[in-house]
Amino acid sequence: MKKNISLLLTLFLCVATLSAQQVDTITIHSKMGHDLKNVIILPESYTHSDTRYPVVYLLHGCGDNYSAWLKIKPELPQIASLYNFIIVCPDGKINSWYWNSPRNKDMQFEDYISDEVIRYVDSHFRTIPDRKARAISGLSMGGHGAMWNAIRHRDVFGAVGSTSGGLDIRPFPTNWKMKDQLGEFVANKKRWDEHTVINLIPSLNDGDLAIIIDCGVDDFFLEVNRRTHQALLTRNIKHDYIERPGGHNHAYWNNSIDYQLLFFHKYFSRSQENKSKTN
Repeated sequence: MKKNISLLLTLFLCVATLSAQQVDTITIHSKMGHDLKNVIILPESYTHSDTRYPVVYLLHGCGDNYSAWLKIKPELPQIASLYNFIIVCPDGKINSWYWNSPRNKDMQFEDYISDEVIRYVDSHFRTIPDRKARAISGLSMGGHGAMWNAIRHRDVFGAVGSTSGGLDIRPFPTNWKMKDQLGEFVANKKRWDEHTVINLIPSLNDGDLAIIIDCGVDDFFLEVNRRTHQALLTRNIKHDYIERPGGHNHAYWNNSIDYQLLFFHKYFSRSQENKSKTN
């Protein structure tokens, strides 16, 4: 009996050690002048190979931080190992919306996400430093941030997702402290027009990005997601669009992120196959 207990304890410690190695918190000093924490999740194979890996960046929602996605989806380490990619969860402060704020020099989160975090991760981990090996997604504010950054930085990201994303901010001028970054809506309508995802759609061509968008049918962002879907259809831009039961909550995102990560896995696999064919 004692031997069995000892063996179980040894196995438990091995699993605990593996988990500790697989999930880490990294600190990046931003040009904004402050340090920001980010979760990084490595696939299990990372520690015993010299392989380079694609990376998925997951952005959190308003009022949350870099640790949010692991709380919503504790299985992210297992998924990273299953699909053999790295997952990075950056911090976007409580209400950055992942723009470069025209009002606040210490809230330049577009530069942080699409430049500073990418450069840090590529220089400190064995990534594939290519847009076709990078995807970005997020929930709510993070869904807007993912689409905003991917569309504006197609040289950086090859695939993008949004789950319950605020893809048109203008129907919500007094919500989530967006006016702290953009100014009051009434006095700054042009600026609000320029900082909303749906108005970036005309700059897209079919094939620029692999796109997946989903939203719950009970979500307050449902209508703006439907309008974004229609804007993409109007321009004949291929994308996956999904409506499923659910609201704006953890239970919905715990389920929806499974489909987004599968979408990115398939995208990375296709990109690798195409690269192999041309070599």
